[in-house]
Amino acid sequence: MTKSDLIETLATEQEMSRRQVGEIVDMFLDEIKTALKKGDKVALTPFGSFVVRHRRKREGRNPKTGETITIAARKVPAFQAGKALKDAVGGSSGGRSSKGGRKR
Repeated sequence: MTKSDLIETLATEQEMSRRQVGEIVDMFLDEIKTALKKGDKVALTPFGSFVVRHRRKREGRNPKTGETITIAARKVPAFQAGKALKDAVGGSSGGRSSKGGRKR
């Protein structure tokens, strides 16, 4: 589903214009972005939460030359699905996946 698909669906269900719904969706996304810029967590219970994760500085390799480079520390947005969303999509597995999960 794309953003325009979402807008179309909501406009039809709520009997509103696509423009009105588009403005609401844009405002909603802007509010999430603003909160994350400030470092806040955005919790949409029971759907999930948007958070900012901090990545440490690390060593990497230039794939073209093989040269070692330093990758700067940075902040990245992340989404943590809530229990209701996990259950709706496929149920809870009761723990972490055994496929290549690494401890942090």
